[in-house]
Amino acid sequence: MTPTAGSHLTPGEAVAQRTITAYTLTPEQLRKAEALHRTALTLSLSSTLLTLAVLAVTVCFRIGPRLARAAERLSRRRFVQACFVAPALLLVLFLLDLPIAACGHAVYCRYGLSVQGWRSWFADQLRSELLLVLLAVLVFWGLCAIIRRKRRWWFYAWLASLPVMAALTFAAPVLIDPLFNRFEPLAKSNPELATELQSMARSAGLNIPSSRIFLMRASDKVTTYNAYVTGFGATKRIVVWDNTARDLTLPQTLFVFGHELGHYVLHHILLGLLFTALLFFAGLWLLQRLTEGALRRFGAQWQIAGTGEWSSLPLILLLASLLSFFSEPVASAFSRWEEHQADVFGLKMITPLTGNPSQVAAQTFQLLGERSYSVPDPSPLLVFWEYSHPTTAERVRFVLNQHLGANEVTKGTR
Repeated sequence: MTPTAGSHLTPGEAVAQRTITAYTLTPEQLRKAEALHRTALTLSLSSTLLTLAVLAVTVCFRIGPRLARAAERLSRRRFVQACFVAPALLLVLFLLDLPIAACGHAVYCRYGLSVQGWRSWFADQLRSELLLVLLAVLVFWGLCAIIRRKRRWWFYAWLASLPVMAALTFAAPVLIDPLFNRFEPLAKSNPELATELQSMARSAGLNIPSSRIFLMRASDKVTTYNAYVTGFGATKRIVVWDNTARDLTLPQTLFVFGHELGHYVLHHILLGLLFTALLFFAGLWLLQRLTEGALRRFGAQWQIAGTGEWSSLPLILLLASLLSFFSEPVASAFSRWEEHQADVFGLKMITPLTGNPSQVAAQTFQLLGERSYSVPDPSPLLVFWEYSHPTTAERVRFVLNQHLGANEVTKGTR
């Protein structure tokens, strides 16, 4: 349901006039949601398969050894060679995948989920690729150096990855995120909302200064709603999209904030880092086994002398991509668990603030689902494999089933 012209209701106010009993879409919304779902899934699978196919061709047609020889002719310094090999490999992958990414952007624009112009979108793609190349140069150079010096290189590579992951998580809010979006303290544009959010944080036993609550100008690019927690230590912050603050009612916004506050209070960023470190530990161990096994059997045919050579990088990337793909269900399950815990926390946080917290939460999820065309009943296999959040229908069912408990808690706070 959307407000009619002249009704002057925000989307949040329009949804708040309804009683949500389940996550549902109108026939027209459902048609669009299913079409978008199929298209997005097709594009995602196409991108993954294209990447794997390109890397497989690079390995089988011995393009890696040719890149290695060109790098060695360019310079005898390993770091300079890395500066040649990494951009060459990633540029090919970027250019071949760019049409799929552009199709995805066109689809999101057609469905009204994106309002970003093509020039801005392409600039974001270039910035993202440049950052990836810079990181890949350091990673490729460091990984090959470790492989050439250590027999159990997977373990030392894992140790080296820990400070890198921590540094990226710490630096992202202040160095990387501002390259793609505009941020400002929420108190600057909406001091009343900032005060309400700080009051909620204090009720959870936290003193979050206004300098750590930011508004992101998401409306420059998208029409959807979101908020998130990022960084840690001195860079830890809560970010609310301006679409969210503009279109949702205050109780709905407080629920969204309570959810993000749950990530903050429950230390989900730190837990995520630890979980990723464990995945890396297992993944790098498997990567060494698979790489060395493949080279023993096919190394001569592929003209790859060893794992520490530049010629082996396409093979390492191919195997790492396969491992990443097959580990998605594990990472997705962990993420869904964190998101569910944050939903529980958010519901508890708004219980003393509204007469019907379950309905406020259900209306919020209904609005989020409608705006993003979330399908009510996606394939269980797809949910298992790649959904980072519980489905919208599951989240609505959960909060509605907590109605009795929410009333009891509310009575206990009076």
